[in-house]
Amino acid sequence: PAAEEPQALKDAAPARKEPLRALIASALKEGELSYWDSVIRSNTNAALVAGFRKYYGLPSDFKVNYSLALATNLITRVDQELSAGRVTMDVAAVASLPWVHEKVKAGNIMRYDSPEYAAYKRVFEKSLGKEGYFAFNGAYVFVPMWSADKLDFKGTSWKDVIGAVANGRMSMGEAGKSQTYTATYLGLRTVLGVDYFKRLAEMKPVFALPSEQIASNLSTGQNLLAFSGMPTRAYQLNQRGGKLKFIMPKEGVVVMPQAMFILASAPHPSAAKLWVDFILSETGQKIMVNNEAMMSGRSGFVSPLPEYAPSIDSLNVIKIDWDKVTTADMEKARAEWASIFT
Repeated sequence: PAAEEPQALKDAAPARKEPLRALIASALKEGELSYWDSVIRSNTNAALVAGFRKYYGLPSDFKVNYSLALATNLITRVDQELSAGRVTMDVAAVASLPWVHEKVKAGNIMRYDSPEYAAYKRVFEKSLGKEGYFAFNGAYVFVPMWSADKLDFKGTSWKDVIGAVANGRMSMGEAGKSQTYTATYLGLRTVLGVDYFKRLAEMKPVFALPSEQIASNLSTGQNLLAFSGMPTRAYQLNQRGGKLKFIMPKEGVVVMPQAMFILASAPHPSAAKLWVDFILSETGQKIMVNNEAMMSGRSGFVSPLPEYAPSIDSLNVIKIDWDKVTTADMEKARAEWASIFT
C-alpha cells in the first residue's frame, strides 16, 4: 500500500516509481554495499547508513561496509583492485579530480545518470564534476587557520601569512604525501606564483598529516598558524570547546570536491546507485553538512552551517579545468613543491 511505501517511493515522480521499485528490489537481493571515503568520520557514516536504510525501506541487516583512508591510500587501493581485476568496492569518494577523470576515460567508472544530477548542473559547469559519472558528496578548502586564544591574526590575504608567526611555528599540509595538498598547491601557484611559496619555505613550516592533526596542534599551541587549515575540522574541534578561526583569502580558494563515483565492476551495482542517489539528495546533504561541515554542491541547498560550510557560489573559487589536468601534471607540481620545501 502507498501508505507503507518507503519515503523514496513517496518522493519519486510517477514515471520514476516503477524503475525505483525495481532498483530497491535488486539492491535487497544484493544485500550489501561497500564504500570508501577520505573524509567521513564513523559517526557521520552511522547517520548516513541509518538514513539510507530508512529512506529506501531497507532492513537493519542490510550491510553498508565503510572504509576511511587517506586520499593517496584510497587511490592506491582502487588502482590495485583494477589492476588485479578483482574490484571489491562499489562506491568511492576522493578529492583528486585529475585521477577520477582519467578513470572515467579509461572506462573504470560506471556511467550512471542519477536523478539527483539535475540539482548539480552548476557543479558540472564549474568543472567540479562530470555529468553521467560523478558529482561530489561534499567539498572543502584548505585555508589559513589559527586558535583565537593563541594568536591574534587579522589577515585577509594569503600574503598576510608571510611573517605572521616566528619561523617554525606554522604548520602546512605535506603535498609530497597528499593528493589534495598537491592539488591545492597547483591551484594556488597560478595566482600567488612560485616565489610566494619560496618565501613560505623561509618560515620553516612544520609539515603535518592528516587534517585533524593540523587542527589539533593549533588548539594545543604546538603550532600558532596553519597554512592548510580545514574549516570542517575547525567546526568539529570548536564543538568540543575549541577556538579555531580561519579566513577565506581574497585572492581565492581552491575547492576540493569529494568526487563520488561507482566502479564499473562494482559487485553491488543496484545498492551503489541507491547510495549515490541518497548522498546527493537533500536529506543526505543535510547529514553530510551537519556532521562534516563540508560544502554542498546541490542547487538551492541552504547550508545549516554557513560560517563553516558556505555556498560555493559565495566563494572566490580559483578556476581550474580539472578535466585537462593530468596525473603527470600533478606529479610535476608535487616535485616542484618538494624542490621548494625540502
